[in-house]
Amino acid sequence: MNTLPINWLTEGLLDFEYKKYMLLAYLQAVKSEFGQHRLYPVFSDLIMHYRNLMQIKEHKQLVYEQFPQRISRADFEKLELIYQKIVEDDETMAQIEEIIQYASPLFSETLEEGKELYEFVESHLEITPVGITPIYHNEGYLFLDTFPGKETQVYLYRITVFKNTYEQYRGINTEHVQTVRRGLSLTHENLKVQLIKERKDLPNPATFAVISKVPVPLEQSLLPIAKRTLVKYVAKLSA
Repeated sequence: MNTLPINWLTEGLLDFEYKKYMLLAYLQAVKSEFGQHRLYPVFSDLIMHYRNLMQIKEHKQLVYEQFPQRISRADFEKLELIYQKIVEDDETMAQIEEIIQYASPLFSETLEEGKELYEFVESHLEITPVGITPIYHNEGYLFLDTFPGKETQVYLYRITVFKNTYEQYRGINTEHVQTVRRGLSLTHENLKVQLIKERKDLPNPATFAVISKVPVPLEQSLLPIAKRTLVKYVAKLSA
């Protein structure tokens, strides 16, 4: 896919038409992914670029927390230094602001398309507990049924809770265990019993089934959204 560098505003030729070409090529590639119901990683990448753009527009500075984990603190500090020099150059900054004014509504429009796709997929997911749910919900199995429901992807999940002074965040990690073709004789409940027998490390696991009602790509849409759905569901159980 045609990607957009993290520092696309400042690197290379600082020319409005050139930056416009870069941006339009990137957004066209993003929309192509959305058209194939592929949300990730392009949606999170798009959000990062938009947030960065808004920070520059509103505060004339970069914020490290807005960048993805793949950028190191050293890389960020180098980028921040380059940007600071640009801010101090009125003529260059005027060109940057022209690009920002052009790019902002285009990013907003594309983000809205991604949001609509996300909500469409999320609204066609059904989540239910499998068997008796134990008190501890932050570790267990996720059964993910792809449409039209002939296969179940089995994942081991772990939810981690992060806290700061103001808020509490939940992150989730998954490990693919197996792919199962289910039939009348192999229900979600039977599959859970089978896993308990085979994997003694989780004798009483929390287990949830997420069922997709529409066909969407597993890795690029279904799994990431199912994971977020599970996190929200578990958070309600723990409230």
